[in-house]
Amino acid sequence: MQSGTAVSNNYPGSPVWPWGMIAVLVCVLVSAATGERPAVAAEAEGSVAPSRAVVVPGFWDPRRRPERPDLSRIQTIRFLTTTDYPPFDYPGPDGNPAGFNVDLARLICDEIKVSCTIQARPFNTLLDALGDNRGDAVIASIAPGAETRRRADFSDPYYRTPARFVARIDSRIDEVLPERLERKKIAVVAGTAHEAYLKTMFTEAEVRPYPNAEAARDALRAKDVDLLFGDGIALAFWLNGSDSGGCCAFRGGPFLESRFFGEGIGIAVKHGNDLLRQAFNWALFRLWEKGSFTDLWLRYFPISPF
Repeated sequence: MQSGTAVSNNYPGSPVWPWGMIAVLVCVLVSAATGERPAVAAEAEGSVAPSRAVVVPGFWDPRRRPERPDLSRIQTIRFLTTTDYPPFDYPGPDGNPAGFNVDLARLICDEIKVSCTIQARPFNTLLDALGDNRGDAVIASIAPGAETRRRADFSDPYYRTPARFVARIDSRIDEVLPERLERKKIAVVAGTAHEAYLKTMFTEAEVRPYPNAEAARDALRAKDVDLLFGDGIALAFWLNGSDSGGCCAFRGGPFLESRFFGEGIGIAVKHGNDLLRQAFNWALFRLWEKGSFTDLWLRYFPISPF
């Protein structure tokens, strides 16, 4: 798909995810204490593993309901996104933008009851396009931070990228507390926040940096290390895909310390556009409260990174 292609929010159903999906039975349970929705996910047909609870992240406190803004003042929303960050943003079979972020934008538009367009652009041009009024909002997994907050305001977070440990299936490691990992060899990608976190919090472990994620995963499969530590979302898709060969599974976590792993992902709007920002906060809360966010999450993350 060429960057700059715009499509309306009158889409057909969500595309079939290219990695394949397991059958999912959703049972939504609301936890007022944590803001998370544990859901029961059915195992794939023929699997011998028992059913397990899939934790769906939620960052909305049911005791703090956002006020509904005057939505009549919003006539249309021009979303900007990109197509190079699957499963959140990627080209669909027809070349149009697809992915978790795109489907969430559709749900938001339906909740607010306004028409929307979604235009794909190169990632590094998105905030410039927003500032130049070529769009009203950016939904492309941009993390609020010192630099991005100078260029845009952000909605409340709708997901975070947790860090997770992965061990081989036959590993006896079940707890990943610092005192339990003394002298354990842990693979990590060099120069990342994950390496910094290990060196700060797991000081008695043997941290082994690798040049990239593939090399770190290979080290775990080859039993050169005891554990792998990294981006939970990328690891969830590796575990669910054929490349892992069913070798491994999550252990412990998730780890969400904001000074290492960020504040979460929000929707960017132009500075001062409080009406749209508040509308997004209200719509996101409603989608979580109704279970629509949980349904969407489980479609894209049959193995939850949380």
